[in-house]
Amino acid sequence: MITIKDIAQQLGLSPSTVGRAIADHPRISRETKERVREAAETLGYIANTPARVMRGASSRLVGLLVPDVRNSFFSMVAYALSKCFEKEGFHLALSIHDDDRDTEMQQVREMVSARVAGIVIVPSAAPRRETHALLKSVPYVQFLRRLPSLSADWFGLNEELALFEATNHLLNLGHRRIGYIGDVIFPTGKARYEGFRRAVSEVKFTIDERLIELGPATVPFGIEATSRLLGNSPSPTAILTASVPVTVGMVDQLETIKIDIPGQLSVVGFGDGSWQEWWRSGLTTLRLPVVELATSCGLWFIHCLRTGRSTNSKEPNLSINQSVLVIRKTTTSPKS
Repeated sequence: MITIKDIAQQLGLSPSTVGRAIADHPRISRETKERVREAAETLGYIANTPARVMRGASSRLVGLLVPDVRNSFFSMVAYALSKCFEKEGFHLALSIHDDDRDTEMQQVREMVSARVAGIVIVPSAAPRRETHALLKSVPYVQFLRRLPSLSADWFGLNEELALFEATNHLLNLGHRRIGYIGDVIFPTGKARYEGFRRAVSEVKFTIDERLIELGPATVPFGIEATSRLLGNSPSPTAILTASVPVTVGMVDQLETIKIDIPGQLSVVGFGDGSWQEWWRSGLTTLRLPVVELATSCGLWFIHCLRTGRSTNSKEPNLSINQSVLVIRKTTTSPKS
């Protein structure tokens, strides 16, 4: 097995210098680190990570804790962060808490025990007290969802503005009976709902509460909520969704009942993957800057890890990105 001494002998360096270069020690020049890295790859050196961790060093792993990867948004985030960290010599360790606070606590505990370099977390609605304490022991940033109780750097979206603009699009087309499907469980859902209500309020219209469906951000809820909305009399002339899974559920139900879009009903979705471009000649939807958001988060986090900047302070760094309303073929003026 190739050892640090073998690399040192080939490069004419001391074993301690090679060891520090492999550990990315700040006193070792970038040029030396690059030479050591190339030699290690050529010789087939494999670092003894458990031994390094036992000596008190952090691993080169960064934990990513998300609620779900079946949601295309989070799977794209994981991919973008993985590529970002990989370029900088770090590796992504993915965990899923399924919005369960006990699972979340256990996952964070395991990451801290493994001495991860840091954690990127999409927190559950109400993390346990132990989760708060564990996170304080390691650099971490909040992603997408922001809880004031977790006083850490945050990277997210202007959720309220996004839904405000999407609602205004429908109002400007002449729609007055607009169905809304979303959640108020998480900070993101609350902000999106507030954007919808603000847009309606500013044009002095009264919201018909029968056209508001609030529940979990899941595909089944999207299906059920769409069915209930269309069962109203009179039914809505437009439906606006506020999450990726709910959008999938809405589309699934609309395909089942074969309703004319946008002749009978205008729809605005949330998230913009490949299928949204072709469904019914293109779904009007909110495009989320997934790659940009994840990459900026990853680069900032690496900067903090390497410079020793605290990510957990009373004045955290807040980075807000903007979504874009993509107008396609599923919205038009109502017939009446």
